[in-house]
Amino acid sequence: MSDGALAAVDSVGVERIWKMIPHRYPFLMIDRVVDMRAGESAVGIKNVTINEPFFQGHFPVRPIMPGVLIVEAMAQTAGVLVVHTLGPEGEGKLVYFMTIDKARFRRPVTPGDQLHIHVGVERSRGNVWKFRGAAKVDGQLVAEAEFGAMIVDP
Repeated sequence: MSDGALAAVDSVGVERIWKMIPHRYPFLMIDRVVDMRAGESAVGIKNVTINEPFFQGHFPVRPIMPGVLIVEAMAQTAGVLVVHTLGPEGEGKLVYFMTIDKARFRRPVTPGDQLHIHVGVERSRGNVWKFRGAAKVDGQLVAEAEFGAMIVDP
């Protein structure tokens, strides 16, 4: 990390997220990132609403957020954490999944839920980072995974 002032951030809103990662509607899976500590951890917030486009087909009778999109929300939270850690030179870089391990889904996520996506850095070496993630609703674990990513120029 190049600047001690980046060490901790209370909250990053969607406008700042847009500058940090390239994802946009309908594929931006986080609304806010809170409790961010450079090089260590962050918590992404996703307000799950019935207006999400994936609910039209997954499943119309009982809408459930796809597990792969919960893991994607973990990756996007990790991407914001990486850019924050790298500072201004990290903005605009892409974060590519390399591995997803030990993914577990504990209960369905449905409209009206608010996901709290806890992401922690396990290690980083050069442009390769390893993370652990846990998604919670009302303090209850709904999904978890370990994943690796590569940070690259677009």
